[in-house]
Amino acid sequence: MKAKTSEGRFAYEGLDRVIHERARLSVLTSLVTNPKGLTFGDLKQLCSLTDGNLSRHLQVLEKAKLVEILKGHDRNRPQTVCRITASGRKRYLEYLSTLEQVVRDAAHGAKEEKRGSVMGGLEPSRA
Repeated sequence: MKAKTSEGRFAYEGLDRVIHERARLSVLTSLVTNPKGLTFGDLKQLCSLTDGNLSRHLQVLEKAKLVEILKGHDRNRPQTVCRITASGRKRYLEYLSTLEQVVRDAAHGAKEEKRGSVMGGLEPSRA
Protein backbone atom coordinates (compact mmCIF):
# COMPACT_ATOMS: atom_id res chain seq x y z
CA MET A 1 0.00 0.00 0.00
CA LYS A 2 1.34 3.42 -0.97
CA ALA A 3 1.85 6.07 1.68
CA LYS A 4 -0.41 9.08 1.29
CA THR A 5 1.23 12.17 -0.11
CA SER A 6 0.06 15.74 -0.27
CA GLU A 7 0.48 15.68 -4.07
CA GLY A 8 -2.75 15.96 -6.04
CA ARG A 9 -3.70 13.06 -8.28
CA PHE A 10 -2.95 15.01 -11.45
CA ALA A 11 -0.10 17.19 -10.16
CA TYR A 12 2.54 15.13 -12.05
CA GLU A 13 5.46 16.25 -9.90
CA GLY A 14 7.75 14.00 -11.98
CA LEU A 15 7.49 16.34 -14.98
CA ASP A 16 10.92 17.84 -14.45
CA ARG A 17 10.92 21.49 -15.64
CA VAL A 18 14.51 21.26 -16.83
CA ILE A 19 13.64 18.32 -19.11
CA HIS A 20 10.09 19.36 -20.05
CA GLU A 21 11.13 22.26 -22.31
CA ARG A 22 10.80 21.08 -25.94
CA ALA A 23 14.36 21.77 -27.09
CA ARG A 24 15.93 20.16 -24.00
CA LEU A 25 13.64 17.15 -24.37
CA SER A 26 14.87 16.84 -27.97
CA VAL A 27 18.50 17.08 -26.88
CA LEU A 28 18.10 14.48 -24.14
CA THR A 29 16.17 12.11 -26.39
CA SER A 30 18.92 12.38 -29.00
CA LEU A 31 21.59 11.70 -26.39
CA VAL A 32 19.77 8.83 -24.68
CA THR A 33 19.48 7.08 -28.06
CA ASN A 34 23.20 7.70 -28.74
CA PRO A 35 24.91 6.68 -25.47
CA LYS A 36 28.44 7.27 -26.82
CA GLY A 37 27.47 10.89 -27.38
CA LEU A 38 26.98 13.20 -30.32
CA THR A 39 29.01 16.03 -31.73
CA PHE A 40 27.62 19.52 -31.34
CA GLY A 41 26.96 19.68 -35.11
CA ASP A 42 25.06 16.37 -35.16
CA LEU A 43 23.01 17.38 -32.14
CA LYS A 44 22.25 20.76 -33.70
CA GLN A 45 20.99 19.06 -36.86
CA LEU A 46 18.97 16.35 -35.07
CA CYS A 47 17.20 18.90 -32.88
CA SER A 48 16.84 21.65 -35.52
CA LEU A 49 18.42 24.26 -33.25
CA THR A 50 20.72 27.18 -33.93
CA ASP A 51 24.24 27.28 -32.45
CA GLY A 52 23.14 29.80 -29.84
CA ASN A 53 19.98 27.96 -28.83
CA LEU A 54 21.76 24.63 -28.54
CA SER A 55 24.60 26.19 -26.53
CA ARG A 56 22.17 27.75 -24.08
CA HIS A 57 20.14 24.57 -23.60
CA LEU A 58 23.32 22.54 -23.14
CA GLN A 59 24.42 24.99 -20.42
CA VAL A 60 21.15 24.43 -18.56
CA LEU A 61 21.43 20.64 -18.93
CA GLU A 62 25.09 20.63 -17.88
CA LYS A 63 24.36 22.78 -14.81
CA ALA A 64 21.65 20.27 -13.85
CA LYS A 65 24.22 17.47 -14.31
CA LEU A 66 22.09 15.81 -16.99
CA VAL A 67 24.77 16.02 -19.69
CA GLU A 68 28.52 16.29 -19.91
CA ILE A 69 30.27 18.34 -22.56
CA LEU A 70 33.69 17.20 -23.75
CA LYS A 71 35.86 19.53 -25.78
CA GLY A 72 38.77 18.29 -27.83
CA HIS A 73 40.20 18.09 -31.32
CA ASP A 74 39.65 15.78 -34.26
CA ARG A 75 42.23 16.11 -37.05
CA ASN A 76 43.38 19.46 -35.63
CA ARG A 77 39.83 20.83 -35.64
CA PRO A 78 37.98 21.72 -32.44
CA GLN A 79 35.24 19.26 -31.61
CA THR A 80 32.58 19.30 -28.90
CA VAL A 81 30.95 16.01 -27.91
CA CYS A 82 27.88 15.88 -25.69
CA ARG A 83 26.83 12.83 -23.65
CA ILE A 84 24.05 12.11 -21.23
CA THR A 85 25.28 11.34 -17.70
CA ALA A 86 24.19 8.31 -15.66
CA SER A 87 22.09 10.57 -13.41
CA GLY A 88 20.74 12.31 -16.52
CA ARG A 89 19.62 8.97 -17.97
CA LYS A 90 17.93 8.09 -14.66
CA ARG A 91 16.09 11.43 -14.45
CA TYR A 92 15.09 11.18 -18.12
CA LEU A 93 13.60 7.70 -17.62
CA GLU A 94 11.75 8.87 -14.49
CA TYR A 95 10.41 11.80 -16.52
CA LEU A 96 9.22 9.42 -19.26
CA SER A 97 7.48 7.26 -16.68
CA THR A 98 5.53 10.28 -15.44
CA LEU A 99 4.74 11.33 -19.00
CA GLU A 100 3.42 7.83 -19.72
CA GLN A 101 1.11 8.20 -16.69
CA VAL A 102 -0.18 11.49 -18.12
CA VAL A 103 -1.01 9.71 -21.39
CA ARG A 104 -2.74 6.82 -19.57
CA ASP A 105 -4.80 9.27 -17.49
CA ALA A 106 -5.80 11.27 -20.56
CA ALA A 107 -6.76 8.10 -22.47
CA HIS A 108 -8.84 6.92 -19.52
CA GLY A 109 -10.57 10.32 -19.36
CA ALA A 110 -11.33 10.18 -23.08
CA LYS A 111 -12.91 6.71 -22.65
CA GLU A 112 -15.04 7.99 -19.76
CA GLU A 113 -16.20 10.93 -21.86
CA LYS A 114 -17.33 8.61 -24.67
CA ARG A 115 -19.35 6.50 -22.23
CA GLY A 116 -21.11 9.53 -20.79
CA SER A 117 -19.60 10.14 -17.39
CA VAL A 118 -21.20 11.45 -14.20
CA MET A 119 -21.35 14.94 -15.66
CA GLY A 120 -23.29 13.79 -18.73
CA GLY A 121 -26.36 15.89 -17.88
CA LEU A 122 -24.51 19.14 -17.32
CA GLU A 123 -24.52 21.99 -19.80
CA PRO A 124 -21.57 24.31 -20.48
CA SER A 125 -21.90 27.74 -18.85
CA ARG A 126 -22.60 30.67 -21.12
CA ALA A 127 -20.39 33.21 -19.39
